[in-house]
Amino acid sequence: MLLAADIGNSNITLGIFDNDCLIKTCRLVSDASINYESQLESLKGYSIDSCAIASVVTELSSVFKSACDKVFGIESVIFFSKNLDIKIALEEPEKVGMDRLINAYAAMKKYPLPLIVIDVGTAITFDIVSRNKEFLGGVIMPGFNLQFRALNNHTSKLPLISTYTSEKAIGANTEEAILSGVIRGTTCAIEGLVEQCESELGEKATIIATGGQCQLVSSQKIDFINPNLTLEGLYEAHVNLY
Repeated sequence: MLLAADIGNSNITLGIFDNDCLIKTCRLVSDASINYESQLESLKGYSIDSCAIASVVTELSSVFKSACDKVFGIESVIFFSKNLDIKIALEEPEKVGMDRLINAYAAMKKYPLPLIVIDVGTAITFDIVSRNKEFLGGVIMPGFNLQFRALNNHTSKLPLISTYTSEKAIGANTEEAILSGVIRGTTCAIEGLVEQCESELGEKATIIATGGQCQLVSSQKIDFINPNLTLEGLYEAHVNLY
């Protein structure tokens, strides 16, 4: 079995694959002070014989790899851009987050080109792949939680919101107004950016939403919702390269 680990800024998302079937997912907090060996002990009941890791938190990469190697008695693989069969058409390709490249790699295997992957997490990113299979770059904007915290931290009276449902655009109270601005406003921004990106591509793109909060984006422009796209990309990359 393969353990896929997507190390993000807020969480480490784990997926266990039995052949090509994702049989379990779970999340751990991203924090270098955590004893990951003890947290991974609960997965020892699975016959994990390999581990594929993508990380955007440099200081956690080796820490988590070491924990996996010790707990499961394996040699985990940390993926870098050079590992993937994807052309990166950027000025500084080495600076692209591996989660974004893995998303693009996975989407290329599953969906029609050109495509835009919208990953909704701590940040919201657009990963754009041309019809010629080139990773063109994309968009980075603050995610829902970052916006909620920013409003709370940088004002004297706005509360920190703990719900994520916006029932109407016109908020009748402060909480409803914040929810409308963040949830609906972000969805409108995503829709507008999709239109602009498609205009620059010169054609309609396949739109895929992924990430821990992708269900919060309610837009008719989204063709597919796949919360596990990054994990699936790690599985595909490991199978094809190792």
